[in-house]
Amino acid sequence: MIEAATGAVFLLSSLYGAGQANAAAMNAVAPATNNGQATTSGQAVSDTESANEVEAYVRGAYADEPILIDVAFCESTFRQFDKDGAVVRGKVNHGDVGVMQINEYYHADEAKRLGDDLYTLQGNVAFGKYLYQKYGTDPWSSSEKCWSSGDSLARK
Repeated sequence: MIEAATGAVFLLSSLYGAGQANAAAMNAVAPATNNGQATTSGQAVSDTESANEVEAYVRGAYADEPILIDVAFCESTFRQFDKDGAVVRGKVNHGDVGVMQINEYYHADEAKRLGDDLYTLQGNVAFGKYLYQKYGTDPWSSSEKCWSSGDSLARK
C-alpha cells in the first residue's frame, strides 16, 4: 500500500508539481472517518496498515521538522486510529488524541478556529505543526525522555 501511495505521489509530483502531489498523498493516505471510526471504502482500517500509512504521512509532513517525527513516534507509535478504527486516545490522559496526542481540553477550540480537525490525520498533523511553531516542543514535554535524545527509533 505504501509503495503504491509513494509511486502515486512521485507520478503526481512530476505531472503537477509538489503542492498538488502532497495534497493527493494526504487524501490517499488518510482514511475517512465516520463517527470516529477510520474507514477505507466503508471497512475499518487495520491497526498495522494504518500505522504504516500514518508513519509515511508524518515523515512527509514533518520532513523539515524531524523532531516532530520523533514526537509522533514517542506519543503514539505513529497511530492515528486504534485497531477498531477509533481515534487513538492517551493512556494517561484520555483527552489526548491522534498521532500527535493533542489535548482536546486545551486545543480543540483553537484547532477548530484554524480549520484543523484533530480527529483526522491531516488535521492532527497540521495542528501539531502549528503548536510546534508557537510553543516549540513544550506541548509534548511529558514524552521528552523518549524524543529528546536524538537517538529515537523513529530516525532509524
